[in-house]
Amino acid sequence: MVNQVVEAMRGGSVLVAGAGVAGAGVARMLGDLECTVTIADDNVAAGGMLGTETGGHPVTVAEALTRVGDGRIDLVITSPGWRPDGPLPTTAAAAGVAVVGDVEAAWLADRAALFGAPRTWLAVTGTNGKTTTTAMLDAILQADGRRSRAVGNIGTPPGEALRAEPRIDVLAAEVSSFQLHWAPEFAPDAGCVLNLAEDHLDWHGSFGNYVADKMRALTGAVAVIAADDPNVTSGAHVVSGERRAFTTGDPGAVVLADGPVAVVTGVRDGRIVELEAATGQLTDLASAEGISPPGPAGVADAAAAAALSRSVGVSTEAVSTALAGFRVQAHRGQVVAESDGVRWVDNSKATNPHAASAALRGLDHVVWVAGGQLKGAAVDDLVAEVAPGLRGAVLLGVDRQILADALAAVAPDLPVSVIDDADPVAAMVAAVAAARSLADVGDSVVLAPAAASLDMYEGMSQRGDLFAELAGQPAGKDVDR
Repeated sequence: MVNQVVEAMRGGSVLVAGAGVAGAGVARMLGDLECTVTIADDNVAAGGMLGTETGGHPVTVAEALTRVGDGRIDLVITSPGWRPDGPLPTTAAAAGVAVVGDVEAAWLADRAALFGAPRTWLAVTGTNGKTTTTAMLDAILQADGRRSRAVGNIGTPPGEALRAEPRIDVLAAEVSSFQLHWAPEFAPDAGCVLNLAEDHLDWHGSFGNYVADKMRALTGAVAVIAADDPNVTSGAHVVSGERRAFTTGDPGAVVLADGPVAVVTGVRDGRIVELEAATGQLTDLASAEGISPPGPAGVADAAAAAALSRSVGVSTEAVSTALAGFRVQAHRGQVVAESDGVRWVDNSKATNPHAASAALRGLDHVVWVAGGQLKGAAVDDLVAEVAPGLRGAVLLGVDRQILADALAAVAPDLPVSVIDDADPVAAMVAAVAAARSLADVGDSVVLAPAAASLDMYEGMSQRGDLFAELAGQPAGKDVDR
């Protein structure tokens, strides 16, 4: 299949499925090659604009199905969200036409030297923490003087990075399970799976399929394994390259069942350190204190980023400097206000129970702001885990009562405020006011919803922005609508 894909990109007929961010990156990459490009999207305006920009021919999805079925297409490059059981992939499969994703297409184009000498690819995936870890990794690489770019889900499509001038030599790639599903040949120079929990099962069909797709990030020369996550370690049998690991605990305590580990990055005496198994040599990398975002999840992300960067020879000074200066992106554990001895943390991106658990793990004296669309996710285990560290809870959104009932079952004496208002602004005003009344000096108010936002908000960003704005205002001040 590799030859089929590369030859199609060299001069065949390629269908780009989707005119969004990923599809646009692919179309621009293909525009620099000698192939004929067709862009399939039922958003006629988006497809037309992209076609005008890149020289591709825009068509509807129905027309694309016809072209694939009658042999006019040599290769389909799909955007990540297109399901494998959808009409376009299944039609392509029936016609013997290869289907790959945007990451796979860029990877194969790079490996075939279609854009100069191949680059170094460092891949980050996992259920949660991908964006923060990728941003940390890119910061470390740049601190070391590498010409790097954070690509993939984090922003820049990888195909566009191949075209960049001046040349980019290292790609810090955030890759989703969707992208990895469509990347059967992808084998990064080093890859990491941060953690695994049930997610996107409607798309993948089962947790086993989801794990198998995620594990493709570990099939390259170096695999960085999350030693603290049993779902990751149990899937690490796919690793054929050098095995490295990271942990938020002492690196000397790490033992993996599937084979020896060459290097472990972990925490000892408040420092992020690297332990070489063969020699016992311990190398200091950075302080584990003051990591952004705060808490064990932030330290885990930092250890993973450090481990990946060190696998390609980055200096210890670069790791230390970059992590000390790193500030997390909005809605991913960002401290948005500190007043009256209370710290306010926006983790609106914690849109499932696993992410909320990571956001709250290791924290005490927390007022938890949660709720939204649980979409059927079970919360009993999450609530049982986090309840001992809670000062109180404030619940809003369509599934607020499910969380309230779960808290009542395990912590009946915990103060819980349930916000019934369905207006997005009024509900957050009430939630922040309730959290302020529950919090005491030394406490943290943490927005970690464990749920999606679309029941009330335009997205998790609006939810987090409102929380941050209100947290930073004096009590009683009106929010700007």
